[in-house]
Amino acid sequence: MGTPAFAVPSLKALARGGFRPMAVATGPDKRRGRGGRTSPTPVKAAAEALGIRTIVQPPQVKAPSFAEAVQALQPDIIVVVAFRILPRTVFGAARLGAFNLHASLLPRYRGAAPINRALMAGETETGVTTFFLQDRVDTGNVILRWPTRIDPEETAGMLHDRLKVLGARAVVETTRRIAEGRAHTAPQDACLATPAPKIFVDDCSIAWDRPAAEVHNHCRGLSPTPGAWTLHGTHRLKILRTRTTRGAGHPGTVLENRSQLVVACQSGAIAVLRIQQAGRRPMDAEKFLRGYALPKGTRLG
Repeated sequence: MGTPAFAVPSLKALARGGFRPMAVATGPDKRRGRGGRTSPTPVKAAAEALGIRTIVQPPQVKAPSFAEAVQALQPDIIVVVAFRILPRTVFGAARLGAFNLHASLLPRYRGAAPINRALMAGETETGVTTFFLQDRVDTGNVILRWPTRIDPEETAGMLHDRLKVLGARAVVETTRRIAEGRAHTAPQDACLATPAPKIFVDDCSIAWDRPAAEVHNHCRGLSPTPGAWTLHGTHRLKILRTRTTRGAGHPGTVLENRSQLVVACQSGAIAVLRIQQAGRRPMDAEKFLRGYALPKGTRLG
């Protein structure tokens, strides 16, 4: 069960690893892109390419018809990767259990945005966790917890792409352990839990009155989507790539605007490497500055 691109490597790895799914559950087809054409989810497209014929697309996971469809399959194991919150009537249908892949080292960063929140907080380590589903989200007993280091310049997009590959390996190993009856588990320590709530537009606003390192982490933790943003007058600018640098001035003030765009923070400054104006494509800051005026002394935010 899964919908976005993050779940595709896990589906493919299961098929290659001798655990070809008997069925796939994913989100409904939607209108996507500028043309507004109806297209399948990444998981559905991958399942069709693998020749998996039974594909279930419930409009609502709590609908009795979805639970009935899953129960009729009599699954041994249900594997969940980036899907919706399931009721017990669904995940309880698995004879050997249902497990989820989560993109953090649980109980750290429980919630919808673990990759973004870990980077925004300046973490130096994260990883993937598999755990048996329980009624409360992200609280089940842990099966595997595999760590990985975070590079200080890594963006959420880069980390996403690494974790989906690491996660696919964890999914296959977890499935193997469950099938062989050796899935030893450990309970999560609720005292160590931290939240990773969904990202909203206002969460992405850049607070220039913070140290440069925190602004840098904020920007890379939201790149490439949904994108950290700041205002220049009425124009919204997304800041997609940055690095910390020397500089001093009132927070949000443009300090340099020729070969690079440098903006002052509460302490230190950041050099903006990649930027996007609303309705335009992302571009390198040097190219952006050739067509967009940001004189020295301009205040952002």
